[in-house]
Amino acid sequence: MALLRSIAISSNKTITLAPSARALTTTTLPPLPYSYDALEPVISGEIMMLHHQKHHQTYVTNYNSALELLHTAMDKGDVSAVVGLQSAVKFNGGGHINHSIFWKNLRPVNAGGGEPPHKKLGWQIDTDFGSFNALISKMNAEGAALQGSGWVWLAFDKELKRLKVETTANQDPLVTKGATLVPLLGIDVWEHAYYLQYKNVKLEYLKNIWKVINWEYAGEVYEKEAQ
Repeated sequence: MALLRSIAISSNKTITLAPSARALTTTTLPPLPYSYDALEPVISGEIMMLHHQKHHQTYVTNYNSALELLHTAMDKGDVSAVVGLQSAVKFNGGGHINHSIFWKNLRPVNAGGGEPPHKKLGWQIDTDFGSFNALISKMNAEGAALQGSGWVWLAFDKELKRLKVETTANQDPLVTKGATLVPLLGIDVWEHAYYLQYKNVKLEYLKNIWKVINWEYAGEVYEKEAQ
Protein backbone atom coordinates (compact mmCIF):
# COMPACT_ATOMS: atom_id res chain seq x y z
CA MET A 1 0.00 0.00 0.00
CA ALA A 2 1.34 3.40 -0.96
CA LEU A 3 2.19 5.65 1.96
CA LEU A 4 0.51 9.01 2.34
CA ARG A 5 2.88 11.98 2.25
CA SER A 6 2.84 14.99 4.54
CA ILE A 7 4.02 18.46 3.54
CA ALA A 8 5.30 20.88 6.17
CA ILE A 9 3.59 24.24 5.73
CA SER A 10 4.89 25.82 8.95
CA SER A 11 7.05 24.82 11.87
CA ASN A 12 4.21 22.95 13.51
CA LYS A 13 1.59 22.24 10.79
CA THR A 14 1.39 19.67 8.03
CA ILE A 15 -1.16 18.74 5.38
CA THR A 16 -1.55 15.23 4.05
CA LEU A 17 -1.75 14.73 0.30
CA ALA A 18 -2.81 11.79 -1.82
CA PRO A 19 -0.38 8.95 -2.56
CA SER A 20 2.43 9.81 -4.97
CA ALA A 21 1.33 6.97 -7.26
CA ARG A 22 -1.75 8.89 -8.50
CA ALA A 23 -2.27 8.81 -12.25
CA LEU A 24 -1.73 11.79 -14.52
CA THR A 25 -4.48 12.13 -17.14
CA THR A 26 -3.89 14.60 -19.94
CA THR A 27 -6.37 15.59 -22.63
CA THR A 28 -6.41 15.77 -26.43
CA LEU A 29 -7.99 18.01 -29.05
CA PRO A 30 -11.44 16.62 -29.97
CA PRO A 31 -12.24 16.38 -33.68
CA LEU A 32 -14.95 18.61 -35.12
CA PRO A 33 -18.20 16.78 -36.02
CA TYR A 34 -18.25 18.61 -39.40
CA SER A 35 -15.78 20.02 -41.91
CA TYR A 36 -14.16 23.42 -41.35
CA ASP A 37 -16.17 25.05 -44.14
CA ALA A 38 -19.49 23.42 -43.21
CA LEU A 39 -20.77 26.48 -41.31
CA GLU A 40 -20.25 28.93 -44.17
CA PRO A 41 -21.33 31.61 -44.83
CA VAL A 42 -22.08 32.22 -41.14
CA ILE A 43 -18.58 31.25 -39.98
CA SER A 44 -15.82 30.95 -42.56
CA GLY A 45 -13.73 27.84 -42.95
CA GLU A 46 -10.60 29.88 -42.26
CA ILE A 47 -11.92 31.02 -38.89
CA MET A 48 -13.01 27.51 -37.94
CA MET A 49 -9.65 26.01 -38.88
CA LEU A 50 -7.66 28.61 -36.93
CA HIS A 51 -10.07 28.49 -34.01
CA HIS A 52 -9.89 24.71 -33.72
CA GLN A 53 -6.33 23.87 -34.82
CA LYS A 54 -4.57 26.88 -33.26
CA HIS A 55 -6.60 28.34 -30.41
CA HIS A 56 -8.20 25.22 -28.99
CA GLN A 57 -5.04 23.20 -29.56
CA THR A 58 -3.06 25.81 -27.61
CA TYR A 59 -5.40 25.47 -24.63
CA VAL A 60 -4.99 21.69 -24.73
CA THR A 61 -1.19 21.90 -25.00
CA ASN A 62 -0.85 24.47 -22.23
CA TYR A 63 -3.29 22.63 -19.96
CA ASN A 64 -1.35 19.39 -20.31
CA SER A 65 1.92 21.23 -19.62
CA ALA A 66 0.49 22.94 -16.52
CA LEU A 67 -0.97 19.65 -15.32
CA GLU A 68 2.40 17.92 -15.62
CA LEU A 69 4.11 20.74 -13.73
CA LEU A 70 1.41 20.60 -11.07
CA HIS A 71 1.84 16.84 -10.74
CA THR A 72 5.60 17.29 -10.25
CA ALA A 73 5.13 20.11 -7.74
CA MET A 74 2.70 18.04 -5.69
CA ASP A 75 5.09 15.08 -5.69
CA LYS A 76 7.85 17.38 -4.45
CA GLY A 77 5.62 19.00 -1.86
CA ASP A 78 6.23 22.43 -3.39
CA VAL A 79 3.18 24.29 -2.10
CA SER A 80 4.18 27.63 -3.66
CA ALA A 81 4.45 26.05 -7.10
CA VAL A 82 1.13 24.22 -6.64
CA VAL A 83 -0.63 27.48 -5.80
CA GLY A 84 1.11 29.36 -8.62
CA LEU A 85 -0.03 26.86 -11.23
CA GLN A 86 -3.74 27.10 -10.40
CA SER A 87 -4.41 30.04 -12.75
CA ALA A 88 -2.80 28.26 -15.73
CA VAL A 89 -4.80 25.10 -15.04
CA LYS A 90 -8.05 27.10 -14.73
CA PHE A 91 -7.49 29.26 -17.82
CA ASN A 92 -6.32 26.54 -20.19
CA GLY A 93 -8.57 23.83 -18.75
CA GLY A 94 -11.49 26.23 -19.04
CA GLY A 95 -10.56 26.99 -22.63
CA HIS A 96 -10.64 23.29 -23.44
CA ILE A 97 -13.96 22.72 -21.66
CA ASN A 98 -15.65 25.73 -23.23
CA HIS A 99 -14.52 25.03 -26.78
CA SER A 100 -15.43 21.35 -26.53
CA ILE A 101 -19.00 22.46 -25.75
CA PHE A 102 -18.95 25.18 -28.41
CA TRP A 103 -18.19 22.77 -31.27
CA LYS A 104 -21.17 20.63 -30.24
CA ASN A 105 -23.38 23.71 -30.09
CA LEU A 106 -22.84 24.33 -33.83
CA ARG A 107 -24.33 22.47 -36.78
CA PRO A 108 -24.43 23.11 -40.54
CA VAL A 109 -27.69 24.54 -41.88
CA ASN A 110 -28.19 21.54 -44.18
CA ALA A 111 -27.99 19.25 -41.15
CA GLY A 112 -30.56 21.13 -39.09
CA GLY A 113 -28.49 24.00 -37.77
CA GLY A 114 -30.59 26.94 -36.65
CA GLU A 115 -33.84 24.98 -36.31
CA PRO A 116 -35.59 26.31 -33.17
CA PRO A 117 -35.79 24.07 -30.11
CA HIS A 118 -38.91 21.98 -29.66
CA LYS A 119 -40.24 19.67 -26.97
CA LYS A 120 -39.31 20.35 -23.36
CA LEU A 121 -36.52 22.87 -23.96
CA GLY A 122 -38.73 24.97 -26.23
CA TRP A 123 -41.46 25.04 -23.59
CA GLN A 124 -38.98 25.94 -20.87
CA ILE A 125 -37.59 28.82 -22.95
CA ASP A 126 -41.11 30.21 -23.41
CA THR A 127 -41.78 29.87 -19.68
CA ASP A 128 -38.55 31.49 -18.48
CA PHE A 129 -37.98 34.15 -21.17
CA GLY A 130 -41.40 34.71 -22.74
CA SER A 131 -40.39 33.56 -26.21
CA PHE A 132 -37.55 32.11 -28.25
CA ASN A 133 -36.84 35.50 -29.82
CA ALA A 134 -36.70 37.12 -26.40
CA LEU A 135 -34.01 34.64 -25.36
CA ILE A 136 -31.97 35.40 -28.48
CA SER A 137 -32.26 39.14 -27.87
CA LYS A 138 -31.13 38.73 -24.27
CA MET A 139 -28.12 36.58 -25.15
CA ASN A 140 -27.12 38.93 -27.98
CA ALA A 141 -27.36 41.95 -25.71
CA GLU A 142 -25.36 40.38 -22.89
CA GLY A 143 -22.77 38.97 -25.27
CA ALA A 144 -22.33 42.33 -27.01
CA ALA A 145 -22.06 44.14 -23.68
CA LEU A 146 -19.39 41.79 -22.31
CA GLN A 147 -16.22 43.83 -21.95
CA GLY A 148 -13.04 42.17 -23.12
CA SER A 149 -13.10 38.45 -23.90
CA GLY A 150 -15.50 35.83 -22.65
CA TRP A 151 -18.59 33.71 -23.23
CA VAL A 152 -22.35 34.07 -23.08
CA TRP A 153 -24.26 30.99 -21.89
CA LEU A 154 -27.72 29.51 -21.81
CA ALA A 155 -27.65 27.52 -18.60
CA PHE A 156 -30.00 25.22 -16.73
CA ASP A 157 -30.02 25.72 -12.98
CA LYS A 158 -30.60 22.25 -11.53
CA GLU A 159 -31.46 23.65 -8.11
CA LEU A 160 -33.97 26.29 -9.24
CA LYS A 161 -35.22 24.16 -12.17
CA ARG A 162 -35.09 27.10 -14.57
CA LEU A 163 -33.05 28.48 -17.44
CA LYS A 164 -30.65 31.40 -17.01
CA VAL A 165 -28.41 33.52 -19.21
CA GLU A 166 -24.92 33.99 -17.80
CA THR A 167 -21.64 35.45 -18.99
CA THR A 168 -18.14 34.39 -18.01
CA ALA A 169 -14.91 36.29 -18.49
CA ASN A 170 -11.91 35.01 -20.44
CA GLN A 171 -11.98 31.19 -20.38
CA ASP A 172 -13.79 30.74 -17.08
CA PRO A 173 -16.11 27.75 -17.41
CA LEU A 174 -19.76 28.14 -16.43
CA VAL A 175 -19.27 26.21 -13.19
CA THR A 176 -17.43 29.25 -11.80
CA LYS A 177 -20.82 31.02 -11.72
CA GLY A 178 -22.46 28.25 -9.69
CA ALA A 179 -22.09 24.54 -9.08
CA THR A 180 -25.73 23.87 -10.04
CA LEU A 181 -25.47 25.47 -13.50
CA VAL A 182 -25.34 23.17 -16.53
CA PRO A 183 -24.21 24.64 -19.89
CA LEU A 184 -26.72 24.01 -22.65
CA LEU A 185 -25.35 26.55 -25.10
CA GLY A 186 -22.17 28.61 -25.03
CA ILE A 187 -21.24 31.28 -27.56
CA ASP A 188 -17.62 32.33 -27.82
CA VAL A 189 -17.30 36.12 -27.92
CA TRP A 190 -13.52 36.28 -28.00
CA GLU A 191 -12.34 38.23 -31.04
CA HIS A 192 -10.63 35.17 -32.50
CA ALA A 193 -14.09 33.61 -32.96
CA TYR A 194 -15.27 36.25 -35.44
CA TYR A 195 -12.79 39.06 -36.19
CA LEU A 196 -11.42 37.77 -39.51
CA GLN A 197 -14.96 37.82 -40.91
CA TYR A 198 -16.95 40.35 -38.90
CA LYS A 199 -14.11 42.73 -37.94
CA ASN A 200 -15.13 44.71 -34.85
CA VAL A 201 -18.90 44.25 -35.33
CA LYS A 202 -19.45 41.65 -32.63
CA LEU A 203 -23.22 42.09 -32.62
CA GLU A 204 -23.43 41.08 -36.30
CA TYR A 205 -21.60 37.86 -35.46
CA LEU A 206 -23.98 37.23 -32.58
CA LYS A 207 -27.03 37.81 -34.77
CA ASN A 208 -25.79 35.44 -37.47
CA ILE A 209 -24.55 32.58 -35.31
CA TRP A 210 -28.12 31.54 -34.48
CA LYS A 211 -28.39 30.24 -38.05
CA VAL A 212 -26.00 27.40 -37.18
CA ILE A 213 -26.90 26.65 -33.56
CA ASN A 214 -27.44 22.98 -32.76
CA TRP A 215 -30.59 23.15 -30.64
CA GLU A 216 -30.98 19.37 -30.79
CA TYR A 217 -27.82 18.98 -28.70
CA ALA A 218 -28.93 21.64 -26.21
CA GLY A 219 -32.31 19.92 -25.90
CA GLU A 220 -30.73 16.53 -25.23
CA VAL A 221 -28.57 17.95 -22.44
CA TYR A 222 -31.56 19.79 -20.96
CA GLU A 223 -33.80 16.71 -20.92
CA LYS A 224 -31.08 14.66 -19.27
CA GLU A 225 -30.39 17.22 -16.54
CA ALA A 226 -34.01 18.28 -15.95
CA GLN A 227 -35.19 14.81 -14.94
